[in-house]
Amino acid sequence: MIQPATPGMPLAQVDTPALLIDLDAFERNLRRMAHFAAKAGVRLRAHAKTHKSPDIAARQLALGAVGVCCQKVSEAEVMVEGGIGDVLISNEVAGTPKLDRLAGLARRATVGVCVDDPANVAELEAAAARVGAKLDVLVEIDVGARRCGAAPGEPAARLAELVARSGHLRFAGLQAYHGAAQHVREAAERRALIARAVELVQETRRALAAVGLEAGLVTGAGTGTYENEAASGVYNELQCGSYIFMDADYGRNRRADGSAFADYEHALFVYATVMSLPVPERAVVDAGLKALSVDSGMPLPWQLPGAAYHRPSDEHGVLDLAGGTARLARGEKVLLVPGHCDPTVNLHDWYVGVRGLGTDGARVELVWPVAARGAVF
Repeated sequence: MIQPATPGMPLAQVDTPALLIDLDAFERNLRRMAHFAAKAGVRLRAHAKTHKSPDIAARQLALGAVGVCCQKVSEAEVMVEGGIGDVLISNEVAGTPKLDRLAGLARRATVGVCVDDPANVAELEAAAARVGAKLDVLVEIDVGARRCGAAPGEPAARLAELVARSGHLRFAGLQAYHGAAQHVREAAERRALIARAVELVQETRRALAAVGLEAGLVTGAGTGTYENEAASGVYNELQCGSYIFMDADYGRNRRADGSAFADYEHALFVYATVMSLPVPERAVVDAGLKALSVDSGMPLPWQLPGAAYHRPSDEHGVLDLAGGTARLARGEKVLLVPGHCDPTVNLHDWYVGVRGLGTDGARVELVWPVAARGAVF
């Protein structure tokens, strides 16, 4: 498979569109979250749906992460094949083929999965029994996102009882992730949403205690709210993912004092070339919808004051330069911060890791495969 770069290559020679990692910023982000988790006394189970890379997961584990989260069985398979020995599928799994693959994977690594329905408990037990595996199972509760999840309190406790009575399943705790809270812009509103999630977890813990069970693990949290979950005294594991890269949408979140949510640096870019310059105020780049996800807004042109990216089509993106002083030449290359890092990553085969980005000596240090690209089944 053709790669856009080779190690040692000057940045200017990298072919485009390319998915670039600023290795210096990326490593600072890794260390910052690892330090936070250690200081807060909580586990970090980094979310691999962001990067889809065992190479990156290994670096997270080297800094203290206990394992990774995945969203799909195929994603987990890639992680285990890549040497990651502890994986939680922080999602429900439906369908006999997937359940059988999940159970088989549990014979090779420590594997957990979430449930929110009694029938799914029976399906998991049957799949695990067929191969003689043991699965960790977390009961997912709906803490406000109105997506997956059993009702908190007694309904969740009844589900946990079913898991605990199953011969090939272990009740491991509660999945309590509030995904909708991650991109709420104001800090006070994010804090209030997580405070309510904590109340629902506490309600569920009391219901579990009434039937003789305990949630050894309460896991959840994301890059937008992890400080709130860590401070709760209830959550003991964080599932942050986007912190390693950040994206333009997370950059719009605000802290309590109204300042930008800037704890983590933009470390992921799509490198693009100006392929056409019809007029000085309009540059057309070679990165469109097949190189950038725009579900959470347009990418941010990096270090091009006043420039705006808009009107993406399959292979084209338009940079409007009329609102600023930046002017570009045909053939010049630019950096774009994705609006949403996770689906943008899934559009590319390779990461190009660059050392010294922003300097004249920027060079390619490594090329990693996006190993779980397309692992959505």
